[in-house]
Amino acid sequence: MNRQSIASTGFFGLDDILDHLRVGDNVVWRVDSVADYDYFAQRFVQQALGEGRQVVYMRFGQHPSLVEPAPGVTIHKLDAYKGFEPFATKVYNILTETGPGVYYVFDCLSDLLLAWATDAMIGNFFQVTCPYLYELDTVAYFGLIRSSHSFKTIAQIRETTQVLLDLYRFNGLMHVHPTKVWQRHSPTMFLPHVKQDECFVPIANSYDATNLTRIYLRNSENAHRHLDYWDRLFLRAEALAATPSSRSEQEEMVDQLCRIMIGHDDRMLSLARSYFSLEDLLEIKSRTIGTGYIGGKAVGMLLARGMLLRDFSFDWQRYLEPHDSFYIASDIYFSYIVHNGWWKLLMQQKTPDGYFRHAPDLAEKFRHGSFPPEVREKFREMLEHFGQYPIIVRSSSLLEDSFGNAFAGKYESYFRVNQGAPEQRYEQFEDAVRQVFASTMSEDALTYRRQRGLDKRQEQMALLVQRVSGAYHEHFYFPELAGVGASYNTFVWDRDMDPRAGMLRLVLGLGTRAVDRAESDYPRIVALDQPGKIPQKNASDLRRFSQRDVDVLNVNKNAPETVSLLTLAGHRLNMELERYAVPDREALQRLEERGLKSRPAWLLTFEGLLSETGFAKLMQRMLKTLEKTYCYPVDIEFTVNFIGDDVPRINLVQCRPLQTRGLEKGGNIPEALPQERVFFESEGHFMGGNVVQPVHCIIWIEPQGYCPLPLSDKYEIARLVGRINKKVCDKQDLPTLLMGPGRWGTSTPSLGIPVRFSEINNVSVLVEVAFPPGGLMPELSFGSHFFQDLVETEIFYLALYPEDGHCFFNRSLLDRHPNRLLSLEPTAGRYEEIVKVVFLDEGELQLMSDVLAQKVICFGR
Repeated sequence: MNRQSIASTGFFGLDDILDHLRVGDNVVWRVDSVADYDYFAQRFVQQALGEGRQVVYMRFGQHPSLVEPAPGVTIHKLDAYKGFEPFATKVYNILTETGPGVYYVFDCLSDLLLAWATDAMIGNFFQVTCPYLYELDTVAYFGLIRSSHSFKTIAQIRETTQVLLDLYRFNGLMHVHPTKVWQRHSPTMFLPHVKQDECFVPIANSYDATNLTRIYLRNSENAHRHLDYWDRLFLRAEALAATPSSRSEQEEMVDQLCRIMIGHDDRMLSLARSYFSLEDLLEIKSRTIGTGYIGGKAVGMLLARGMLLRDFSFDWQRYLEPHDSFYIASDIYFSYIVHNGWWKLLMQQKTPDGYFRHAPDLAEKFRHGSFPPEVREKFREMLEHFGQYPIIVRSSSLLEDSFGNAFAGKYESYFRVNQGAPEQRYEQFEDAVRQVFASTMSEDALTYRRQRGLDKRQEQMALLVQRVSGAYHEHFYFPELAGVGASYNTFVWDRDMDPRAGMLRLVLGLGTRAVDRAESDYPRIVALDQPGKIPQKNASDLRRFSQRDVDVLNVNKNAPETVSLLTLAGHRLNMELERYAVPDREALQRLEERGLKSRPAWLLTFEGLLSETGFAKLMQRMLKTLEKTYCYPVDIEFTVNFIGDDVPRINLVQCRPLQTRGLEKGGNIPEALPQERVFFESEGHFMGGNVVQPVHCIIWIEPQGYCPLPLSDKYEIARLVGRINKKVCDKQDLPTLLMGPGRWGTSTPSLGIPVRFSEINNVSVLVEVAFPPGGLMPELSFGSHFFQDLVETEIFYLALYPEDGHCFFNRSLLDRHPNRLLSLEPTAGRYEEIVKVVFLDEGELQLMSDVLAQKVICFGR
């Protein structure tokens, strides 16, 4: 054997038993105390240093240090409390930077339980770290406290490591029992050995072997009760809840459970401690699959419900629909990665060069991985609970819906109509889970995290699985109403409105049309202090800017579907459509002319709901109650059903802090400026609050040139904007105004410019310009995911209607300056007549807005 391939434990007698350690070995010591592990680790270090080896000590435990500073020793202090991913990533990076041939000593792995509260992640850590150490030709020591871990974790470690040694003290003597020594064997290797000075003597007689076996049997009996640390903690919590206990004991347990289930954001933790009782947390645990955090979306939903039900000044119980939710905890995300062998690729993706480069490969793998058998069984049990009712699988990542980071629309959610045989329903569900996991690697999500300084933070994907709120209407399933609400309304379109009153964005059917910008369709915007007022100017606008299509779940097709309101009204509906719509006289007349006189036609105005019921005041009370409790503006997602009476049953499915901008007093907008100094001015139709914003760059998309372009060129214009966006990324020194016809971010190029948000995220002002000849019109998307993106990236939004008497647009200002497009994109010459880039001197142009006056102006010197 090559002497370069072997290593020593520091005990020559033990080396003889094991036929020496081999380069690449991971050595796990299972002990009753850290002191015993320390004894053997110190001799290993002394031997290594004596041979001139480099020793690296990974220090993270609460126990006394195992390795002291010395020449040849490098000590890395790690913080396990930052979470599994930062810890495992740090270890991986240290191994990579240190390189091959190094000897390692790790603190006792059992101490990680204090930080992670679950055996599962210790097993995952070992499973991803051990093979990499083997690749690097290292020798590494690990310790485990024997009675601290579940069978599953020990089995995972035993399967992965090369050497597993049990260490016992019996009758004052140390006994070492090798239980795994990879690729080595001798007649006595796997017998217990008693330490006698430097020698280790195998126990070969039956008397001593039987006495020692009693220890094994006693520990084996205990091991049958070895649950995951997570489960043992909750057993203690259940016992505490079931017996008389002091308030301080209950509060201490609540704090402990919140820290391992809710998250580590101080503000959210403070709210959780106030509004979750021990019984609440045990109820959450009973519906949790896996271990770890339930994620921001689940926490926000549960907190909001808790806040309302503890508001004893109002009978919220009467109006709130009970939720039926399960939580797929965050540790399953990493277990999925580890189980499928993708950890190394994930580490490559986390490097600066690999951040975007490796993400598509990782996302594709996420879409086709397999889950561990025990996870699959829990998934099946959950689906049995739901039966064939439709469900929705929603992202609920650690960072989602927190203060400052909404992640609105960055991660996916999927409806599952949940029809067919059990195996078919299971495969559809599992596919949805994979797709949500894959969305963590989308370009928009990665750009969002990096732009907000979150790319180095731990981001695990938990999931919220909910029964879809609604009812069957023949073969369709949907809620009567869905929408989003905000406790502060920065899109007031009338100077008599109070922004503090809040707003709603309402749709009939599934809420997808409320949170996303639906093509050629418009939700109803409701200012809660004046719910009868509409942004539209006249009856023709009301028809044009109303909801015409409804998102539903088609049970027969086992898929989501969009149907026209005209089609839906022809079915037998278990709802009073008159509450939300009025007869559409114009459509009825057209149908009559076509011989379809008996067919009903409706115009969705929500007039009856808003004028004849107390719904608007009820929603305002809900939003203000939550805002007061959060001490922060909030926005919510909800559904509404009327079940046999006039009482709205509200299913509050999401609540998060509302990111707002420009709530302070606006600047003094100048009056009666000469028209040659004004670039544009308008009344209303803007979002972003009160701002004073300099403009140093304008990007303009010419509507008359854009409209006749073929489809492929329209997409290329969007990609060109994205490339320019990357080059105007300094909002401080180069604040940029982006203007174009119709809707930015549409998926239908005939309605606007199909950019992804990551292609416009660096601009300071976004303007959608109405171009009626081409059918390109803005969509005032307050409350949608698109709106959240604008607010969080501090982009001011304006819809310009140049043909409106309350709007002025001085197109000639653009013509005074040369087009600098080719200086940024030399190969874009064919689009020079359509895309214009103008650079302005400092102070040459600025934008000002005033929410209360409902005025916005962009003017120059």
